[in-house]
Amino acid sequence: MSKFPALFFLIMFMIGTDTFLVSPLLPTLQAEFGVSTDSAGWMLSAYALGSAVFALIAGPLSDGWNRRVVLLCGLTAFSVCTFLCGLATDFWTMCLFRLLAGISAAFTAPQVWASIPSVLPPQRIARTMGLAFSGLAASQAFGVPIGSWLASGGWSVPFWTIGCASLLLAVFAYFALPSMPPMPSPSSSAGASTGLGAILRRYVPLARSGKARAGFLAYLLIHLGSGAAFAFSGKWLAEDFGLTVGEIGTAVIFLGLGNLLGSAISSSASRKLGAARTVAAAMLGAAALYALLPQLSPVSAATAVYFAICTLLGIVFPLVMGALTSLNASLRGTISSLANATMNGANTLGAWLAGLMFVHLGGYSAIGLFAAVCLAASLATFLAGGLFARESSRAASAGRPASN
Repeated sequence: MSKFPALFFLIMFMIGTDTFLVSPLLPTLQAEFGVSTDSAGWMLSAYALGSAVFALIAGPLSDGWNRRVVLLCGLTAFSVCTFLCGLATDFWTMCLFRLLAGISAAFTAPQVWASIPSVLPPQRIARTMGLAFSGLAASQAFGVPIGSWLASGGWSVPFWTIGCASLLLAVFAYFALPSMPPMPSPSSSAGASTGLGAILRRYVPLARSGKARAGFLAYLLIHLGSGAAFAFSGKWLAEDFGLTVGEIGTAVIFLGLGNLLGSAISSSASRKLGAARTVAAAMLGAAALYALLPQLSPVSAATAVYFAICTLLGIVFPLVMGALTSLNASLRGTISSLANATMNGANTLGAWLAGLMFVHLGGYSAIGLFAAVCLAASLATFLAGGLFARESSRAASAGRPASN
């Protein structure tokens, strides 16, 4: 059993590191391919675009196939496409390979969240969800410095390293993971059909479920607030505290460690307090700290408070994902992919709104208040929707769709 948490942690670490990899390499790649700053951004956007768009398709498709096969194929394709990025000869081939890597990640990452309840007993699901999120948190903390360090041997080296490491993980997963055939869904008779109608039909039970609607709205609000706050945190640290780019990078690593800590202790907190109380306490604490954050003057105090916020959110996210995937056992891939798309969309919208607030509403104070309101509204939506009701836990433990 212990091999599964390690495998899922490493898969999410690789995907997360690949996501952040291009950022420190962007000036080098821009010079290498001779493109403008505006065009260079597409090397970042291509990956995100492929991941966000295809997640909505990959989830429903994976629920009609053997989940082990989908994960293995996605991880293998991810490793190959990432390796090919290191062989790109011009700007457009790099964008193509980044797009393909993002598409492959869209088929891989949701299978991790969907597979955890399938291969582990109920009492270990929350802890393993936390470890998988720890992989993402660790990539956020260490992905940029790892990429920069590997790039000292040439800009291609980070891509080749992650590609080879991911391929080794695919080999390990081939021997470690059991078969996970699709569960019969009472809402669809299409089976493994891949038509557009079959894909859309897998979203119908979620659209009809009040609990699912509330859960995804609350999930969107969490990322809308936290995404807005994080998007302009660097500019806030530079303008209000005079931090250099290097010092801001160190602060981001510190925040990633907070997220990692929260993910690691999430299941323990849930066992002691219960999922609903843990989520409520953590989200209320984070909301209060977001409102306080812009008012702090010493940079050490501001960083410490932001670290606490990241720790609290690190506690929340695994529990929320566990609750979402318990909504319907036959649609875990669809749910995980929709959660991924919701997160990306909310972060994008949050960054745009943060820019407007920073310019027109008095800087980071408005953003901190906005984040606090979003988290409070998210918590109210979670509680009103009953996502953490005991009925959901019993249904998940029994492997049945939760009642509406």
